[in-house]
Amino acid sequence: MSESVETPSGKQAGDENFPVGSWLLPAALRPHVAVFYAYARAIDDIADNPELPAAQKIDRLSGFEHALREPGGADPAYAKANAIRDSMAATGVDPQHCIDLINAFKQDAVQSRYADWDELMGYCRLSAAPVGRYLIDLHGESRHAYPASDALCAALQVINHLQDCQDDFRTMDRVYLPGDWMAEAGITTAALDGVTTDSGLRRVIDRCLDLTADLMRVAQPLAGQLQNRRFALEAAMIVRIANRLILELRDRDPLAERVVLRRPQYLCCGVGAVWDVVRRSG
Repeated sequence: MSESVETPSGKQAGDENFPVGSWLLPAALRPHVAVFYAYARAIDDIADNPELPAAQKIDRLSGFEHALREPGGADPAYAKANAIRDSMAATGVDPQHCIDLINAFKQDAVQSRYADWDELMGYCRLSAAPVGRYLIDLHGESRHAYPASDALCAALQVINHLQDCQDDFRTMDRVYLPGDWMAEAGITTAALDGVTTDSGLRRVIDRCLDLTADLMRVAQPLAGQLQNRRFALEAAMIVRIANRLILELRDRDPLAERVVLRRPQYLCCGVGAVWDVVRRSG
C-alpha cells in the first residue's frame, strides 16, 4: 500500500464548531485527543471525497479497520489508524469507538437519504456518539455520563447537517433531513438548491431544531456529571455553543449563508461555561 489511501480535505480542528483538544482539557490527554481527531478527520475525508466511488471508499475504510484490529501493524498507508490503536492501548480506551466511526462513514458511502428522524438518530449513534464516549473514557469518567453525551453529540451532528445542508446536497448528493417531513412539507431535494430557504424547507429545518433542542435538554446536565473540572468546563462550553447555534439557525438562513458563531459569541459561551462550572462546584 502507499500513503495515497488518505484523501485530505484540508479541514482542521479549528474549522469545527466546538473546541477540539483545547487548552481546557488536561495537558497529558491533549496529545491523545489530537491523535483521535486526526484519525477521525482522515476517515471522514475519505467518506466525503466526491471523486472516490463508493466501493473504493469502503475498501479504504476497511483498511483502517484492519489496521485498528491488527496489533503491531505498521503499514504507513494507515499511519493514523496505527497511531490511534497505540494511543488506545496506552490509555485503555475501547477501540470500538473508532470502529463505530468507520461504520458511520461506510454508511455515508452508500446511503444518501434518511426516511425519518429515528433513522437519522441511528446514524448519529455511529457518527457522533463515539466521539463523546471516547472523551468520557479517556478521562476515566463514569459511563453514566453516556446518555447526556450522546444527546449532545447528536445535537451537534444535526446542527452541522443544517449548516451544511446545501453543500452536502450539491457536492455529495446527501440529504440529512428526514424524508417524511420533507414530503409533509411538500418539498423535494430541489429546495436545497435555492438561493434562499423557502417556506416548506424552513418548516423542516425548524422541526429539526425543535427536536435538537429536546436533545439539548437531555445534554444539559453533562458538565455536572463529570468529575474532571477541566473536562467539565469544555463540556459546558460546548453545550452553550450548541444552544447558541440552534438560536442562530432559527433566525438565519443556512442557504443564504453558512450559519456560524462570531468571535464575541464564542467568548460569551466561554464566560458562561466558566460561570456554570463554578456555580455547580460552589
